[in-house]
Amino acid sequence: MNLLLAPVAAETIAYAGPFAVTNAMVNAWIAVAFFLVVALAARKRAALIPRGFQNALEGVVEFLLMEVEKVTGDQKKARQFLPIVATIFLFILFSNWIGLLPGTGSIGVWGELHGEMELIPLLRPAASDLNLTLAIAVFAVAASHVMALLTIGPVHHLSKFVNLRGIIQALRKGPVAVMVALIEFGVGLIEIVGEIAKVVSLSLRLFGNIFAGEVLITVMLGLLAFVVPIPFMFLELLVGAVQATVFAMLTLAYLVVATQEHGEEAEEAVAHAT
Repeated sequence: MNLLLAPVAAETIAYAGPFAVTNAMVNAWIAVAFFLVVALAARKRAALIPRGFQNALEGVVEFLLMEVEKVTGDQKKARQFLPIVATIFLFILFSNWIGLLPGTGSIGVWGELHGEMELIPLLRPAASDLNLTLAIAVFAVAASHVMALLTIGPVHHLSKFVNLRGIIQALRKGPVAVMVALIEFGVGLIEIVGEIAKVVSLSLRLFGNIFAGEVLITVMLGLLAFVVPIPFMFLELLVGAVQATVFAMLTLAYLVVATQEHGEEAEEAVAHAT
């Protein structure tokens, strides 16, 4: 397959009834299966005094918890956000790295693609499919809103976007208060656009870097199949780790900001002005 001509959407390799199974989806399922096996094995070997496999897993969890707590500054919030952030980080990291295994993108079946016969790979790096990165981005942003609703309540959270309550209250305080409330209302509309931009930014950043890496390695393999691609393979290992970290840290930042209550600075300013 020529990745330079690869479509944004992954190629369909089979159908499960009306449901299309793509090669990128297979890589994602492999990652899910891996973590499911690890979780079941950890549960089966769980002991009061950890050692070996359990000790290693607990070390990873404690390290991730400490990193999350550095951002939140609150142990309770860190424990609350850890399942979301750690799951996203580990899934993206593992998906990126298994996408570099031999056979990914090169082992497949011949079929009609783009109007001509081409090799359709059985495996494709999961994050090189925009559908997957978009789905993860939607989940990350949606999770921040769910956490906000549970933490600070629907009224406080929704007031960040549509501050109708502020306008109604400002009608009793005079024209200056009304003007400030209208400005806040406009800022809230911009915040809504910002939430959409978060999804677009997260998904395109991850997709673009992983897809570009695949194209780069394909070009290097086309020039010389031995030795030359090796440094670029190591570079992609680093890029995979960096992109997983960036995605997870941005998700954590969204969670932290979303669970902070709406500031009262504007109301204080109105109070002083009136």
